[in-house]
Amino acid sequence: MEGRQINSSRSLPDAKSSVPEDSSVLEIWGGHSLQGQVTINGAKNSALVIMAGALLCSGDCRIRNVPLLADVKRMMQVISALGVDLKLNGNVLDINARDFSTSKAPYELVTQLRASFFAIGAILARLGVAQMPLPGGCAIGARPVDLHVRGLQAMGAEVQIEHGICNAHIPGNRRRLQGAKIYLDSPSVGATETLMMAATLAEGETIIENAAREPEVVDLANFCNAMGAKISGAGTSKIVIDGVAELHSLDYTIIPDRIEAGTFLVAGAITRSELILSPVVPEHLIPVTAKLQEMGISVVEEMANSLRILPVDKFQATNIETSPHPGFPTDMQAPFMSLLALAEGESIIKENVFENRLRHASELNRLGADIRVKGNTALIHGVNTLSGAPVLGTDLRATAALVIAALAAEGKSTIQGLSHLDRGYELIDEKLNKLGAKVKRLNLTGTEPEFTASVNGNSKTSA
Repeated sequence: MEGRQINSSRSLPDAKSSVPEDSSVLEIWGGHSLQGQVTINGAKNSALVIMAGALLCSGDCRIRNVPLLADVKRMMQVISALGVDLKLNGNVLDINARDFSTSKAPYELVTQLRASFFAIGAILARLGVAQMPLPGGCAIGARPVDLHVRGLQAMGAEVQIEHGICNAHIPGNRRRLQGAKIYLDSPSVGATETLMMAATLAEGETIIENAAREPEVVDLANFCNAMGAKISGAGTSKIVIDGVAELHSLDYTIIPDRIEAGTFLVAGAITRSELILSPVVPEHLIPVTAKLQEMGISVVEEMANSLRILPVDKFQATNIETSPHPGFPTDMQAPFMSLLALAEGESIIKENVFENRLRHASELNRLGADIRVKGNTALIHGVNTLSGAPVLGTDLRATAALVIAALAAEGKSTIQGLSHLDRGYELIDEKLNKLGAKVKRLNLTGTEPEFTASVNGNSKTSA
């Protein structure tokens, strides 16, 4: 396996493109019906944490269905900086962490990507010491790491946060963390994943109560178990991990991205189009498909891994409250706000997960929506039409919501903030164009931006 390089027929969006971050825009001419089949990529939130989980393995890991996203690129850079060998070929990523010995992750990368902080559990379990800068990511609200820290301390680690760095080590002569009973004050996905990874190589049994139940947590558990870990209960509020001494090589395929699938379901609904989505796990999309059906929009399970959305002329208002899985996902709140902007009647969205995640409402109003926000609640009065306008995406899902609204708006919309969009959607403009949309990506000088994929100096550029 060649060390620390990308070898891919398709380049990843660069985490730091030579094009200024805010110069890329999407021009969308709305009002076009969509039709066809959408290929859903691997789940971003699974890919990122499974890449961190590969640090637990002292052999080779092959991870399939890896989405080519800016966040994946950043995570590759973080892992490479730890001295780990990486090779990307298409959507297949090979990771060899046999000889990795660097416990300090680079500040400039971790502060851009929150999920990279979750690697602290795997690093600490393998090396006995970890130095991880406090995380960054979308500015959608406070997401502290205190649950991670308290859980690691319960397993016997000494943890201090100084000057923006979380320093953790296993004290004394002990080489392994110790099993412990851990109760999470809230079902944090990140804390659940961090502690689950740390516990896989701990000595004894670890029990995580009030654990997150998201499909991505289950995917990580399945990945670790395929390497020889002993994890049970993932997908429930109680996860039990019996620590093992080491993990072995594996070949693993990441689950489909339920948020990308949900986004395309909403895009089909708002453009009154018929789309087929595959591959998907329909059970992962129940909160989304249930709300669509509540609005009078039909979603049919074609096969075990395929969904078809059917067009309707009118759809009804409904109310949404976000909550941890299996509740309505916070990541689908913004796309649904776009859809509800054109529904008949008044809808209420209450955002219960993040306190700063309704900023897209004002941008949707630029497109002609009628939305009022008070605190964490949005009141949406459905309108007959939206009209194209220049708008700015403020975070990943907010930018996706603006794309969805622009597809249904009359005239041309120009969407800025694509550095957010490229964190979570692989080639979304190309996918939409293949379905019949009219979408063009430009930078502000009028030429298409280049993205350079590189790790440790090896690069590949594509227009």
